[in-house]
Amino acid sequence: MTNKRITVTAALPYANGPLHIGHIAGAYLPADIFVRYQRQQKRDVIFMSGSDEHGAAIMLRAKKEEISPREIIDKYHELNKETFERFGISFDMYHRTSEPIHHQTSQGFFTTLYEKGEFTELESEQYYDEEFQQFLADRYITGTCPVCSHPNAYGDQCENCGSSLSPTDLINPKSTLSGKVPVLKPTKHWYLPLDKYQPWLEEWLLEGKKGKWKTNVYGQCSSWLKAGLQPRAMTRDLDWGVDVPLPSTEGKKLYVWLDAPIGYISATKQWALDNGKDWELYWKQQPDEADNSRLIHFIGKDNIVFHCIIFPAILHTHGDYILPENVPANEFLNLEGRKLSTSRNWAVWLHEYLDELPDKQDELRYSLCSIMPETKDSEFTWKDYQAKNNNELVAILGNFVNRTLVLTQKYFDGLVPSRHKLQPIDEEALHQLQEIPNRVSTAIENFNFREAAAHMIDLARAGNKYLADTEPWKVIKADKMRVETILNISLQITASLSVISYPFLPFTSKKLQTMLNFQSTDWSTASANDLLAAGHMLEKPELLFQKIEDEWVEQQINKLHQEDAAKEKKEEPTSDIAPMKEEITYDDFVKLDMRVATILTAEKVKKSKKLLKMTLDTGLDQRTVLSGIAQHYEPEAIIGKQVCVLVNLAPRKMMGIESQGMILMAEDPDGTLLFMQPEGKISDGSGIS
Repeated sequence: MTNKRITVTAALPYANGPLHIGHIAGAYLPADIFVRYQRQQKRDVIFMSGSDEHGAAIMLRAKKEEISPREIIDKYHELNKETFERFGISFDMYHRTSEPIHHQTSQGFFTTLYEKGEFTELESEQYYDEEFQQFLADRYITGTCPVCSHPNAYGDQCENCGSSLSPTDLINPKSTLSGKVPVLKPTKHWYLPLDKYQPWLEEWLLEGKKGKWKTNVYGQCSSWLKAGLQPRAMTRDLDWGVDVPLPSTEGKKLYVWLDAPIGYISATKQWALDNGKDWELYWKQQPDEADNSRLIHFIGKDNIVFHCIIFPAILHTHGDYILPENVPANEFLNLEGRKLSTSRNWAVWLHEYLDELPDKQDELRYSLCSIMPETKDSEFTWKDYQAKNNNELVAILGNFVNRTLVLTQKYFDGLVPSRHKLQPIDEEALHQLQEIPNRVSTAIENFNFREAAAHMIDLARAGNKYLADTEPWKVIKADKMRVETILNISLQITASLSVISYPFLPFTSKKLQTMLNFQSTDWSTASANDLLAAGHMLEKPELLFQKIEDEWVEQQINKLHQEDAAKEKKEEPTSDIAPMKEEITYDDFVKLDMRVATILTAEKVKKSKKLLKMTLDTGLDQRTVLSGIAQHYEPEAIIGKQVCVLVNLAPRKMMGIESQGMILMAEDPDGTLLFMQPEGKISDGSGIS
């Protein structure tokens, strides 16, 4: 492998929720293993990612939590950034698409393509929510997937089968805002003519990447191209995102799948500014160099089409940019026999795992690597996690290291002994020491991370076999020099393990090197048989790993099912009719003074989505009453209506305004609020009994 510059990207997670193990196994762990290995090879590699902070997903989460999009992205950006750091995902830059440098970079791309005449300006019909008076971007529409019939596909993609969709493809579409069937209404957008780029994409991708890209990635791209590409809108009608940099385009934002991948470039720009580097060396063809940069995208299967077709088309059309050499996308990770579901809380949240087990990052890294869904879906179970820990990390890697260091401490006071005349069994052990790191290296270079981790453990397995076959604890009584050779070789294997385990188990690698009093992650030393010189002093040995007991595993499984059951109970359909409230007496009832009143004025309360401020003529006086009906009635539509009001309710301040009564409303089972009104005109102040 030549010393090309390498730009590695990992998918930008939406800053609308925490990270779970499916995210990690899909994109971030394989990317981190690859990058750590490349750094060990002393290659010029940068690792870019960051929070995707635009698009409908952010707005939907903000709506759900009744806070602003800015509060949402700030909350989850900080949480996820910290979680990645705690788990050892070693980004050079974890950026944000809300930063000015990203907005400028994205707008620059759009402007360049616009000025080249690449966009087609079209007026088309788009779904519109009449109740909310808003055009609905892709993620504001759900419906039945036309490909796999999944009932909750989004307007841009079915996350069940991975198909890329348009909102009008959905069967039985409904708005996620109102839950009602939207209507089609004309709007103007700028389209990227992907059909125009199809011949180039077929040559570059179908011909150029055949046999070089993973079969699952190449197959999905091939299917898309064979179906024929269609123009795709690069703008959206939204209130949140990167502004379209054209005159008279208020309310138009860049499509999130135009601006998000450009986030890799803006992150590199920020990294270059912070470190005195030239970002273009990592993203653009250099006139004095021939093909000296590599671009590799690590993503999950649901992002394949965007990174393999749309983003390369944009980069190619813009000009001068390098194109992805590889996109080693992973499939989906399932959990305990079911698909991961964030909405149902069927997930292992990474920050919660780290809160409970702050020193067991590598145990989870190893477990996820061993089941990584590289070409097909795989499954995480707590029982398998326990088995990988107890049977491999503890019983193989940890056992070999501990026996080697403890015996050296016991027989030679922690000093590395000398090596003497070799026997065939010693030469075989040294051969394994030389060969296995090369197998790990080859597997990583080919993005076969499961295989690479298995080879790494094979070296510890070979070390265990060597100790078991040579039995130094027996030989020491008769031949101390022979034991010196055995433990010298065992210590060289241990030192090699501290190097080759670094991409997979960085925390363990550091701990092991501390015990060895040895500091090096240089991959070129991994096959050396003399990393630890005779007479080198070791530190006191400690256990690398601890067994995980059945009781703890059962607790994790029960916790998962309990949270799922709680979610199901919360979502269980209830009776359409609310149950009767606690019984009262007639004396309680007659205390209520209810009157007919007329609404004189009505207006929305600032900074509140729900409250209307009204002035009522109660016949007794004119008073201010606040009511949470703003999402059901427009202020101007209710002026002059007669309503029923409880006039002797104690005043209460809301949003800094004192409300002097309560309007009586009927609530339909679907949540619709309706006024309780007299059948005909009646004098204000008339009593209700």
